Amino acid sequence: MTSAASPKPPSRLVIASRESPLALWQARHIQQRLSLLYPHTEVSIYGMTTQGDRILDRALDKIGGKGLFVKELEDALAAGTADLAVHSMKDVPMVLPDGFAIAAISERADPRDAFVSREYSTLSDLPAGARIGTSSLRRESQIRARFPELIVEPLRGNVQTRLKKLDDGQYVAIVLAAAGLKRLGLDDRITAILTPEESLPAPGQGALGVECRADRSDLATWLRPLNHEPTAACVRAERALSRALSGSCQLPLGGYAQDEGRQLRLRGFVGTQDGSRMLHAELTGDVADPESLGSALAASLYAQGAADILAGLQH
Repeated sequence: MTSAASPKPPSRLVIASRESPLALWQARHIQQRLSLLYPHTEVSIYGMTTQGDRILDRALDKIGGKGLFVKELEDALAAGTADLAVHSMKDVPMVLPDGFAIAAISERADPRDAFVSREYSTLSDLPAGARIGTSSLRRESQIRARFPELIVEPLRGNVQTRLKKLDDGQYVAIVLAAAGLKRLGLDDRITAILTPEESLPAPGQGALGVECRADRSDLATWLRPLNHEPTAACVRAERALSRALSGSCQLPLGGYAQDEGRQLRLRGFVGTQDGSRMLHAELTGDVADPESLGSALAASLYAQGAADILAGLQH
């Protein structure tokens, strides 16, 4: 597994992870892959509870965004308590703090959103006034644009907590990432998969990122085999789009790239939270330069008036 130029694998690696069931599944997945690559390395998981996990009574966009799920893990990396952290790429801020790097992006799972309901088969079946829960302004904006008669309300907590709130009757339906349900073996709870045309995914959705300190070139070398280049190119394009639009979970924004060989097809949207204004764009570009494709798509959205939407969201 190593060449004369590669650093010898360490005797021990520590993965920092949130302690939610889904985060731990993701960390164990990377743990297993590293153990196969480096059978003589002890790979352990250091579980942590982040601020994003502790504050559950407010919407993410009101308390600082998805970076709240990442900061404590980065603190563990900076302190040397852990060597690497595993994240869902859709939760990683578009600009990493100085001193950190995403060393690998693993092959993407299902990037789409899932509709879950005990009573109705699809979003279009929901009656006027039905309460639907989601944690995402991106999903809320798209649902409101298509179904303004529905009541969309914030839904926080881990996957199991969200399903329990549905089962307890707090919502008629909920929408969440299909990948999370499938990774937890909860495929049977998926009522319907929403196509990208119905609900454009978030940048990075379905992909796992492995983060380490930027000064750990040895670690970056060991992690390189985890990187799936087609997925990484797609995620880089999506994140460049979001970054150019100042994307965070305070912004209703979707970005989804698909690998088409030498080309990437990138779709994006930005909208108002109430769905009253939605801007869409699509471009195809060179797979070797995904950041330029993302920037070009952002420019297309700005040309349609995205700056006005962004300005409105800041008030």
